[in-house]
Amino acid sequence: MSLLLDNLFKELPPDRSVDTKTFLDNVSSLPSFFDCLGSKVFSIIKSDINGNITKIRAVYLTDPAKYVTLQDILEAERDTKGAEWPKVGATLALMWLKRGLRFIQVLLQSLADGDRDENNPNLIRVNVTKAYEQALKKYHGWLVQKVFTAALLAAPYRSNFLKALSKGEDMQEEDCLANVRHFLVNYTATVDAIYEMYTNLNAELDYTV
Repeated sequence: MSLLLDNLFKELPPDRSVDTKTFLDNVSSLPSFFDCLGSKVFSIIKSDINGNITKIRAVYLTDPAKYVTLQDILEAERDTKGAEWPKVGATLALMWLKRGLRFIQVLLQSLADGDRDENNPNLIRVNVTKAYEQALKKYHGWLVQKVFTAALLAAPYRSNFLKALSKGEDMQEEDCLANVRHFLVNYTATVDAIYEMYTNLNAELDYTV
């Protein structure tokens, strides 16, 4: 069984709201994705995702009936914090979490689309680089960018990465990529919906770490 298919995201309702409990249950399995990338440098993203999930879950558990959707959490924090979004709380945690989720999305979509370095077709460096540049790089200062540049160079072989996604099972590459495409359908819709929510609520904070 594929690592990605162990906890598939569900189809969103027509209003594209994201159920908090379902979302937290789904994303709780994703930090192990970064183990498939091999390099310990990617553990930075893994740790960040774990920490942000914990923060959001802690807020949710204070009042599950109040925080049915992720937007319920954001709107409640906005109402208590005033006009500007502060660099604290579940709103901030979800803001950074969605960026980590976008990294996974872009990386997997790039693989599914067949993006390759023709000179090194069994490397995923081009896919990981694309994901980092689109999802995280603009939020990282010079030092953090240097750390990740080193991590990109240590990205695993394509065959090893796909085997890790398949939990060590020997699968045909196209079968593995079919699983990736299946996973991406509702996963991408969920990540996109969270980004749209931040845009609509003007909750995005643009700063570097």
